[in-house]
Amino acid sequence: MHALIRTTIYASALSTALLAGAVQAQVAVKDAWIRATVPAQKATGAFMQLQAAADSKLVAVSSPIARVVEVHEMAMQNDVMRMRQVPALALPAGRPVDLKPGGYHLMLLDLKRPAKEGETVPLSLVVEGKDGRRQTVETSAVVRGLAAGAPAAQGAKH
Repeated sequence: MHALIRTTIYASALSTALLAGAVQAQVAVKDAWIRATVPAQKATGAFMQLQAAADSKLVAVSSPIARVVEVHEMAMQNDVMRMRQVPALALPAGRPVDLKPGGYHLMLLDLKRPAKEGETVPLSLVVEGKDGRRQTVETSAVVRGLAAGAPAAQGAKH
């Protein structure tokens, strides 16, 4: 009888620990969208809002329509807007992080095909917790028209 009680308590504790880990790693994705492309265009941006339940960071992204997806930041440097790849994007617990034109965003590079307005594109986001564990968050983004969310600064340099 004692063995059964210990086993039940152990199983309950393990379930609670696993559930708590899953809850801590949760990342909500809101308003995900991708800018449409023209036929020969090989890159486009993806935008959304991310909110993590626990401190974590976005460390990788993939999509079936692009050979490479990178996290990028646009920032002013010497009066010129520049875009650069960042190795990871911090997701502070409970605080929304906006990926938007003119700021942090995802770059879908070496597109395998055009992104057509109105279609939905799958994205796989890899998030790493403070403990080093990684979780993949599957989401999809609606493709919006070419003029959607145009950044205020023109002539950005990569």
